Parts: sequence; C-alpha cells; structure tokens
Amino acid sequence: MTKLTRRFLLKTVAASIALTVGPSALAFVSNEPEKWDETVDVIVVGTGFAGLAAAYEAKKAGASVLVIDKMPTAGGNSIINGGIFAVPGSPEQKKLGIKDSPELMAKDMIAAGDALNHPSKVKALCENAIDAYYWTVNELGVKYQDKNIKQEGGHSVPRSLFTINGSGSEIVNKELAGLEKLGVKPRLRTMMEEIIVNKDGRVVGLKLRENYRFPKAQSGKVKYVAAKRAVVLAHGGFGADSNFRQIYDPKLTEKFQSTNQPGATSEAWKSAMNIGAHVIQADQIQILPQTSPDEKGFGIGFAWSGHVSMFGVWVDASTGKRFINELANRKVRSLAILEKLNQGHECLAIGDSGTAKSFAEIRPGMLKKQLERGVVFQFETLEDAAKKFNIPVDNLKATIAAFNETLKTKKDEVGRPYNPKMVELGTGPWYVARMSPKVHHCMGGLYTNDKAQVYHISGRLIEGLFAAGEATGGVHGAVRLGSCGTADCLINGRIAGQHAAASKAWE
Repeated sequence: MTKLTRRFLLKTVAASIALTVGPSALAFVSNEPEKWDETVDVIVVGTGFAGLAAAYEAKKAGASVLVIDKMPTAGGNSIINGGIFAVPGSPEQKKLGIKDSPELMAKDMIAAGDALNHPSKVKALCENAIDAYYWTVNELGVKYQDKNIKQEGGHSVPRSLFTINGSGSEIVNKELAGLEKLGVKPRLRTMMEEIIVNKDGRVVGLKLRENYRFPKAQSGKVKYVAAKRAVVLAHGGFGADSNFRQIYDPKLTEKFQSTNQPGATSEAWKSAMNIGAHVIQADQIQILPQTSPDEKGFGIGFAWSGHVSMFGVWVDASTGKRFINELANRKVRSLAILEKLNQGHECLAIGDSGTAKSFAEIRPGMLKKQLERGVVFQFETLEDAAKKFNIPVDNLKATIAAFNETLKTKKDEVGRPYNPKMVELGTGPWYVARMSPKVHHCMGGLYTNDKAQVYHISGRLIEGLFAAGEATGGVHGAVRLGSCGTADCLINGRIAGQHAAASKAWE
C-alpha cells in the first residue's frame, strides 16, 4: 500500500495538472485503435438543425461526410420544434411594416440572458440570421408563412417566422432531402461511445456502436471510424436526463417532465468532457412556461397557450386575474407559474373565438387536435369556463374588460407590449388550456470560438473538434428567447461544417 506522504500528494496533484493543462505529449493518452474500420473526412454527431446544416456545408465543400444519430429516427428535438425562426429584417417583416435590426435583436437577447451571453456570439447570430433564412429558402426550399409573424416573449418586435406547417419538420426534412441529393444519408442507431484523440491531443475519430438500441449502453457492435479532418458535435442538450441535469440544477428533479425527445441525454457531453473539452454555463437550464400538464413531453398544448400570450390572457384560476406579462421572457414566466402552482393555484391560457380564428391562420387544424387530445377545453360562455376551473367569475369578467380597455389606451396593466393585431375578447366559444412548465433547453455547453472550434479546459483549442447548436454554450446566457434556438443551430451548424471541411487532415 502506498504511503500518503506530502511529497506523494504533491506529485499526484502535479501529474493531474499536467494531464489537464500541458500541451506536451505527456499531457495526452492516445486511445487510437490499431486499425480503423472506416475512414471519412468529417463525422457529424446529431441530426437536428445544427448537425444537418453542418453535414450539408461540409459535403458541399468537398469533404466526405458521415452523419450519425443514436436514435432510430432523424431530427432530434428539431423535428418536434414549433417551427419558429427569429430573423431580424426578414421580407415578411418588411411586408408588414415591422422595423427591426440585428442590433435590436442582440439587445433583446442580452437583456433576457442577464448579460451572460458572449457578445461576439450574439452579434454573429443576429447578423447572420438573414443569410441563414435565405439559405433555407433558396437552397433547401423551406417555406414560411408570409402573413404571420410571432412576437415571442422577450422580443421587442414580432420577428419569429413560422414554417409553412408550423413545425421544425419543414426545415429538418428539407435538410435531409438536400443531403440526400449530395449523396449523404444519416446512419441511425449509431452511438458515439468515445472521442478518439492521438498522442498530440488531436481528435482523429470516434468509437461507435452500430445497431445501438437506446438506452442500452452496451448494445450494438463496436466500430472505429477515422475522421481525417474533423468531428462536429451537434448532439443537443441533456434536458431528458433527470440525473445529469440535477447535478447542475438540483431543483429539476424527475418530477419535471421534459419537452425533449427521449434521446436528449448526457452521453455525448460526458464523451467530450473525457477529452478535456471545456463546458460552460451548464447550470443554465430553461423550463418552458406554456406547456400542458395534460399530456406527456412537448405535446401540442403549448401552441395554444403561446398564441394566447399575444392574443388573450394568462390567468390565475384562484383569483381570476392576470399574474404576469404574457410576453416576458421564458424564465420570468416560468418562475411566475411555478410560484402559483406551489400555492395550489392553476394557471390558465384563455382566448375566445377571435383568438381561435387567428390561431387557425398560423396552425390550421391544430385547435381541433388539441380539443380531441384534451389539452384545450371549449366552453360556450365565460361562466361555463369559470365554473369548470373554479374561477371567481366577476373577477374574470373584469380581467377581460381590462384587457379590452388596453386596446384603446395601449397601456397594459402587466406591461405586455401593445400589438395592433390584438382584438377585443368577448365572443364565445371560449378556449382554455392549463399550463405547467417543463424542462426545455440547455443554454450551456461546449465553449467554442467564432469558427465553432471547441476549447480544451486548458484554454487551447482541441484540434479537429467543432460543435454547434444546443451542444454549445455562451450564445443565450441565462435565458434563450423563443425562436433564437433555430437561428443558433442553423447559423452555427453551417459555420461548423464549413470550417470542419477546411481543416487540415492528419497523417
């Protein structure tokens, strides 16, 4: 047994520091296989907005590309995304006379993010959003609704575009189709088990498990694939991993549902950490305020409550009164709802036939599905709604009257920005949804530079490793504004793919 002397302890600490910090050969332990089973230029991990954008750009630049995803279907969280994309200065805004700019959007993001956002990352996102928009339209063929632009909470003006089908699937499927034309098809049920570095600390490939069956860790066949130029990590967040997320935010226990698909877990995060990748702001985990407790996961109820945040009222059922600015940022609204729920009060999103009409213009057929699924409830009169949810009816009527008055005065009692498209509430039937926040997005992640290269914890760059989207941190700070995630993934995914393809191949 080794004697624990002071000299032994000091030598042990020094060795640990050398392994983490050094850039000498002694600082790294190569885990290269004796033989590679396959070799490509670029491997992309993840098939959401960011991963597919990276793969597309890398292939277009002439690199051979392998795209992998551990799940049986492509798309990750992106394919169940609400289909909104923040674009300042879009043609759709200009048609409606909405004045906006990258500078205003950056100001909104930093204000919501409690200035924890890295300014250069915010600036790059806001300035490149319009280019990413035209890329999706002109190169991929994505279609957006031209008359409906949403003002998400925390945004100064309406700038969130809806895809034609009100779903992220419109973008994901067009990215997949574009990749297929280039000869690239994602390899599904393929798990990244280990990032392989050489003796100099350069990323040279991955240890994979093909025919993997989530979540069985040892399932599938081990395979070693060399990435001669780079690996791009676009594996998303860990919102569905209750054990891992509690390490960073202990209150987010398993009692919180997640909007994420089941595969939003921590394996890829741990693989990156194992080679010393620098993770920042991992404790900044967003919960989405307007999700429904009457369904599992992301579901569809959020869409009604989100629409009501602009065209109706959010009410505390116990008082019949509004309790928060419905267009405040997500953190503010989530905390307000959680406070009410902890007091035993239900929080409701209420709109009338006029609200339903404008909702149908954005998401045709959605309200019918919500009613059938039991996440939105219909009532012929306001009195019927009040009776169902034990709302003081006189207070509720006064709340509706006060809302209608704001359309004349343009001064809202809870500080919601005035929107000229708002119309008075008062014509039945009435539609009501319950709200209960769910874990939604990881703002933290891998620390990257403006070329999407990943930093080592020592401060150097990890050669051959890039990352984009929810796998990275520093863009959104303490709060991600709605629809900025799509912008982040598309913009930085493209950047990662372009620079990965341009990386010098290792010998």
